[in-house]
Amino acid sequence: QVQLVESGGDLVQPGGSLRISCAASGSISSINGMGWYRQAPGKERELVAVITSNGDIIYAESAKGRFTISRDNAKKTVYLQMNSLKAEDTAVYYCLMNIARFGNIYNRDYWGKGTQVTVSS
Repeated sequence: QVQLVESGGDLVQPGGSLRISCAASGSISSINGMGWYRQAPGKERELVAVITSNGDIIYAESAKGRFTISRDNAKKTVYLQMNSLKAEDTAVYYCLMNIARFGNIYNRDYWGKGTQVTVSS
């Protein structure tokens, strides 16, 4: 069994900062890509940022220059530092990890249940 648990979502004022985290637990052999997605009310889920096991990073245009994704492999955790937050960043943020479990040949994607980020004055 593998679980991803996000934390750190909060209400923050426009222009503020927030760091959210996602930790994986369970029978995990290795973790390849890690990423953050978000879904605002009435909209489809969209990519925010991803980081590969080699440290290569891709950001959505909306995140460039404001958000920073990082990972701690020893802690099986991915972070998203968000600065200069805007009202349009309000969404549920989900983490995604591509994980290999002990005893399994194939990797698969796992999703967390999400953490709410609200940007409002």
